Amino acid sequence: MEVQAHILPAAILVECEMPKEMVDSLNDYLDDLLKEEDRVSHAGTLVGQITQGQQLTMDQHDSRISEYCSMIEVMAAQYINHVMKVIGAQLPGGNRRTEIDELWSVHSYEGDYNPIHDHGTKTIMGISTTCWTKVPKDIADNPNTGETGFSLYNASGHSDGCLAFNYGLNTMADVERLRPPQSATFRPQVGKLLMFPSWLQHMVWPFKGKEERRTVAANLNAWVENNGEEVNTA
Repeated sequence: MEVQAHILPAAILVECEMPKEMVDSLNDYLDDLLKEEDRVSHAGTLVGQITQGQQLTMDQHDSRISEYCSMIEVMAAQYINHVMKVIGAQLPGGNRRTEIDELWSVHSYEGDYNPIHDHGTKTIMGISTTCWTKVPKDIADNPNTGETGFSLYNASGHSDGCLAFNYGLNTMADVERLRPPQSATFRPQVGKLLMFPSWLQHMVWPFKGKEERRTVAANLNAWVENNGEEVNTA
């Protein structure tokens, strides 16, 4: 007999590693931004409970981060095409042109966290990204989910500072029921970038220690291109 398995995806998330030079440029820009007296807080539009650190609006036109901004816009267009291929669909209304809607940094410290939330964009089809440019050693040295030694028991702290995505209900009996996980957890790693649909709910666990956990996040619009004109489908 010929057997074929059909995967029924609930969400599609992609991961890449940024070159060190790009990470250094982002940190160089952010180090200067933190010193500016007229820096703009982005906290008014964010749910992050960042009481020890800051959440700052970033200038995507600054030359030090322009390469990064161009990269995520190109990557977002490729992401859309990949999703359409995986789900076997065609883009309604035609191709999409992606552009950054919001760009901000999160400088978090001990006790800071993000409650579960999703993101919004000006277009119905929205894409979000997050990447890490600084990660405390106490977070980075913990094992990843599925690795030897990983455990959530005995107050291990193995989820401290991690980013968790949730797209369904999880139970302890899921394995016996042959039910795939409905969540995914990622340990921050310097240079790692994640891209996902803006509707995908996620949260960040608090952590302990004195070092900074530094994140750069973005939301991108996906405009419909209709005879060379942009059409907002939202």
